[in-house]
Amino acid sequence: MSQNYSFYAIPLAWFIAAVPGMLSKSLGGTNYDIATPRKFAENVEKDQKLDKPTKNKIFRCEAASANGQETLGLFVSAVIAANYAGVPVETMNSFAALYLGSRVVYNITYIFLQENRNFAPLRSLVWMVGVGSWITLFIKAGNRL
Repeated sequence: MSQNYSFYAIPLAWFIAAVPGMLSKSLGGTNYDIATPRKFAENVEKDQKLDKPTKNKIFRCEAASANGQETLGLFVSAVIAANYAGVPVETMNSFAALYLGSRVVYNITYIFLQENRNFAPLRSLVWMVGVGSWITLFIKAGNRL
């Protein structure tokens, strides 16, 4: 029996979701104010020193981070359900790794390749792979109960 790494994937998934947000703040410079963090996008939009491609990259970083946070709860729930139901460790590890890998590729695709709209379908495909990984964990958990 191999080591169960599925629970370790949870904080890693959070970190992968947080990285684009960290990148956006570094690109945005002084537009991020810790006292009013929700005004970041508004501040970036108003900043005349930032060029349009940089602003667009900042907004894509923010969107990628938000998307990661939005799917995180479902992934966490799927990992907990799979562990509770006794899904084989190898299966849980594989689908947790697939989710993590899909999130990394999603971030790269969204942040760095979306200047070319031809890559938009790739971003959607990668997103579906990630969603499919946690849905599969839920199904496998349900099948064992």
